[in-house]
Amino acid sequence: MSLIKEFIKKTISENTVTIFSKSYCPYCLGAKDIFDDLKVDYKALELNELPDGLDIQQGLAELTSQRTVPNIFVNQVHVGGSDDLKAALASGKLAILLKEAGIKNKL
Repeated sequence: MSLIKEFIKKTISENTVTIFSKSYCPYCLGAKDIFDDLKVDYKALELNELPDGLDIQQGLAELTSQRTVPNIFVNQVHVGGSDDLKAALASGKLAILLKEAGIKNKL
């Protein structure tokens, strides 16, 4: 499992926005739509399409205490899931995280 956690941490550190997702999940699609609307690039890993997807989801649960997708990170900060992302958008927290990452967006 340590290789999986290393993979997760490396992926998060190499991407300003990382979304651990499942391609059929409506909440995941909604989260990606938010970033698309903001014109913010993101790295989406579709766990249902990866051979180690279940292991990655278990590793994320151990790292974040969140078992569901989407599991979203912005500027290496765990934002949470779909509802958490919407709350961060509404509160201005998302704008701050993106600004700290040097991303200009529509917020």
